[in-house]
Amino acid sequence: MKLGSSFALRRILHGLVMYLALVLTLSAVFNKVADASLRSLVEEETVQDLRAAGSLGAADFEALRTETLRAALSRHHLDDPWIARVLYGARDVLLLDFGRAGSLRTAAGDNEVSALILEALPNTLLLFGTEALLVMALGTLLGLLAATRRGGLLDRALSFVPMILKGLPSWWIGMLALAAFAYALPLFPAGGTHVNPAPRGFAGLLDLLWHLLLPLLVLVLLNLWGFALEVRNLVAGLVDSPWIRAARGRGLPESSILFRHVLAGARPALLTLLVTGLLQSLTGNLLIEGIFGWPGLGNLYFVAVQRSDVPVLLGILSAQTFLNLAGLVGLDLAYRRLDPRVAAREEASRGGARGPG
Repeated sequence: MKLGSSFALRRILHGLVMYLALVLTLSAVFNKVADASLRSLVEEETVQDLRAAGSLGAADFEALRTETLRAALSRHHLDDPWIARVLYGARDVLLLDFGRAGSLRTAAGDNEVSALILEALPNTLLLFGTEALLVMALGTLLGLLAATRRGGLLDRALSFVPMILKGLPSWWIGMLALAAFAYALPLFPAGGTHVNPAPRGFAGLLDLLWHLLLPLLVLVLLNLWGFALEVRNLVAGLVDSPWIRAARGRGLPESSILFRHVLAGARPALLTLLVTGLLQSLTGNLLIEGIFGWPGLGNLYFVAVQRSDVPVLLGILSAQTFLNLAGLVGLDLAYRRLDPRVAAREEASRGGARGPG
């Protein structure tokens, strides 16, 4: 128990140190552009303060402008050395204070970066989280069926369909789907999450699902076959293993053998596929969101790049970095719990490092 707690603590500390290092790197990389963006905001605030001061003489106006600008620069640490500005930027990110966007606004008019991220994140989770769950469920089923019927039609399809889909650009398939099913055969809307004005209640939910369906189908088509092939390769060696043959010899149903025994043997590796798929869903897909006008994190990031809105870029990258590191640390801990051989190897290595009593 003590060894397990020590392992968990070390992994969490490693993740925190890695996150700190990455945040410092992001702060340093974006520092110059972030300073320029912040100076523009400071100058706008100074102009507004001067307008509120009323009518002033030329000397008083210049003195007030100089003092107001100096105070604002000092308040935002823009007159500090470079390394201090980098550290202040990293501190703000660690405290979840991403600042204000330069030009982007939420639907309610809020320019806080955290508000922009929180507005876009549910849309990304809805589209890509649903896609990840569907791909995992259907891909696991197809992979199991292909592994038990090796050489069959499904198994042969899994050998070449993923290669074809991986060779085709996702944006091209998205554009074809949009042209075919939103314009030529208008079964689905061309983009967005709702018609304008958006309906309320149950009608609003149906409208959301209608807008969701086409990009969801495209994503599932693109990713299902590759996931099924990975599952097939994982379980192919387990299907004919001695304990599976023994289970068949005991007369267990084939469904029970597949879903209880075969999947149990591949559980650690499958967990890795599942968690990495869910983590990828948190980042969205810039091209797919852009093509279908889906207002998620990928689309927000693309617009922020176009407008050079550095606080938004830094906020999105920092949030995604944290979520991915947290997911990987959790995966590491879960993998050790699911596969006792990992814990045994670590205990043996620690015993070897200590040497004989």
